[in-house]
Amino acid sequence: MTLRPRRRLWLFAAGIFSVLLCVTAGDRQGVAPLTAAARHHYIVQADSAETARGAVLRAGGSVTSDLPIIRAVGAVLNDREAAALRAQEIPRLKVFDDARVIASSAAGALPETYYPSEVSAQELQIGGINGSGVTVAVIDSGLWNQEGPLQSAPGHSNSRVLAQYDVILAREQPHYYAPPLLESYSRDINDPYGHGTHVSSIIASSGLAVTGNYQGVAPGVNLVSVRALDGNGMGLDSDVISAIQWVISQQARYRIRVLNLSLGAPPSGPYWEDPLNQAVMAAWASGIVVVTAAGNSGPGPLTINAPGNVPYVITVGAVTDNYYPLQPSQYRLASFSSAGPTLEGFVKPDVVGMGGHNLAYAPDNGTLAQEFPQWVVQPYSDFVMSGTSQATAVVSGVVALMLQVDPWLTPDAVKCRLMSGAHPAVTSSGTLAYTVFQQGAGLVNAHDAAYSTATGCANQGINVLLDLAGLQHYGGRANENANGDFYIMSAAQSPGGTVSALLNDVGTLAESIPVVGTLLQDVPLLGDGLFWNGAYTAGSGYTWSTGYTWSQGYTWSTGYTWSTGYTWSQGYAPASGSSGIDPPTQQ
Repeated sequence: MTLRPRRRLWLFAAGIFSVLLCVTAGDRQGVAPLTAAARHHYIVQADSAETARGAVLRAGGSVTSDLPIIRAVGAVLNDREAAALRAQEIPRLKVFDDARVIASSAAGALPETYYPSEVSAQELQIGGINGSGVTVAVIDSGLWNQEGPLQSAPGHSNSRVLAQYDVILAREQPHYYAPPLLESYSRDINDPYGHGTHVSSIIASSGLAVTGNYQGVAPGVNLVSVRALDGNGMGLDSDVISAIQWVISQQARYRIRVLNLSLGAPPSGPYWEDPLNQAVMAAWASGIVVVTAAGNSGPGPLTINAPGNVPYVITVGAVTDNYYPLQPSQYRLASFSSAGPTLEGFVKPDVVGMGGHNLAYAPDNGTLAQEFPQWVVQPYSDFVMSGTSQATAVVSGVVALMLQVDPWLTPDAVKCRLMSGAHPAVTSSGTLAYTVFQQGAGLVNAHDAAYSTATGCANQGINVLLDLAGLQHYGGRANENANGDFYIMSAAQSPGGTVSALLNDVGTLAESIPVVGTLLQDVPLLGDGLFWNGAYTAGSGYTWSTGYTWSQGYTWSTGYTWSTGYTWSQGYAPASGSSGIDPPTQQ
């Protein structure tokens, strides 16, 4: 069994200085630096977690975490032990490098946050819709313990932070971090980095700006904070998987309806092979709406990160108001926002949210605040960051508002109504100002999504349970022509189980299948605007085309969704010797 190359994961923040947070082996807090002779971190998968555990122990390795959600365990092995593990003839045995994840954000400055109004969440708040009764779980770097706008709901004194859990401490101190100590100990978890608190504040802050508006999108929502990233905003795949596993196990207890994942890494292969993606799909299948960041590697095509490349979930790109708040004609797609299609041909992101210079509550003594004191806004204990992390948090807040309006919505129904209520950017002539591979269905609108009546318009033709069981995997309808332009094929033109290779230059697909299909004809107003030239490169002065505006009534053709899929060819395989792509030093 071939070991997959090591993958790095990060939090999606890119901002005023376009800060990229990247890590190397041994940087992670709580994990000793690894030398050539030392053991390395792996995720071992088999028919069951028990089988995987036995295989690791027989090879002489150590099990660091149980991951039954994906039939796996986390493990550390040296090279000799890894070779012994691979030599075991065990059905479905797979060994993955335990990749690193990091947070995504960077550092404007006014007590008024604006983004709740810019996505029409304030309209709902005035009417009493503030997320009450809905719980959002945030897997990130923790939550600041200080009393503040995340603790109480408008008009109430009771804390809205229902639970906190620290995956890193649970892994390092399993003998201590267990019931009955878990209940009391889990409420004393801090956020040494600051990203988790910032993201949580965007979703849930009940702090009042000088204008009288709430700073958060859903100021009445309940929070469950799970710390899986360290004081530098980094973590392992297995830590995030353990966190997702814990959230699913506590879903009924805390009525968790939404999971925010403002983190990710470059895809290491097809979406269904990735262990982190498998855990994310399990959360979606359990009834949790998963909202995840597209990544900060844009604006070029094929830059969507995992787990944002999972077709089922809601993947979010970022828009900035360009320092012209509440003036939609000035909004632009953030230059760092990752774009699709995915390697399997799915259109991503699904939507975009406000993610430029977001002001939010954060610890003034955290790592981020210490490294970038110029973006700390005193005396409010607020901090300014930009990134698809922040845009993802905005959308998670919108989803919480939707679920308060209609608690019976399934994850697929939420995605359908969120996309159908979004407003795409169009030019003065009515054509798309930016392709669907860059803006998805458009900028989210909380009011229109919450009161949408759309049904059956998301994740059609794909089945998460069959996917998880390994019985079927799927491809999307995005394709690439001979000129390097990406387009969408109609259902009648689907390639019947095959898809063109979309990573030409990067070379992580094994084969290139001839292009099939033409521009989808039944989508109105798209025209040539649907194409994205593969040769496009972002100049430092790139802006939206002149005359564009965020449409106030534009809709996609009836019943059409980008996530419609078809069964993937069983012959698909990653290229031999392919490796993950490390991001550049700056975005």
